[in-house]
Amino acid sequence: MRAWRMVVALSFLLLSGCLVTFKDPIPANEAAPIPLLGEWARTNEWGERLFLRISRAGSNVYKAETYVDDPENLDSLKQYGFTVAHHGRRWYLSVGLPKRMGANFAIAGFELTTGNELLLYSLDVDRILQELEQGVLEGEAVETPQGEGALITSPLEQVFAYLDDPANSDVFVEVARYQRVGQ
Repeated sequence: MRAWRMVVALSFLLLSGCLVTFKDPIPANEAAPIPLLGEWARTNEWGERLFLRISRAGSNVYKAETYVDDPENLDSLKQYGFTVAHHGRRWYLSVGLPKRMGANFAIAGFELTTGNELLLYSLDVDRILQELEQGVLEGEAVETPQGEGALITSPLEQVFAYLDDPANSDVFVEVARYQRVGQ
């Protein structure tokens, strides 16, 4: 169960148990904002204190480590590699998914506030499925163990044009709010 909770805790992978995945990752062409790096914490729905440590893993590639309560608790430690992109007023991140989740990529939004918070946003699966039906984006509905999801095959340029459009701002749903540790 803890592995499931950690996926939920990282939050940019799941929304209501369903995923919007993409064939292509965000290329490692852009550096993340410096304030993203460091340690963040929040309390989850089960009352557990969750930590998120973000560091560089290479040139424009980053590593997110999540753990519950104690970094020495190796059972709870999970690592995710990700890349970022900045389009318009928004920051996006892309993380590779394991084989059991389709081996594609999840894309999420994030925001750094002036109050030292890190807000993570996921894509609303139902809204994306509607956009697929209407032909706004290319892809297909997929069944996952957690429920219906979406696999987007549109080129990233088309995806970002859609996501950057202010008319589509409601496609993002806040899924986690972290506070910088030590602030």
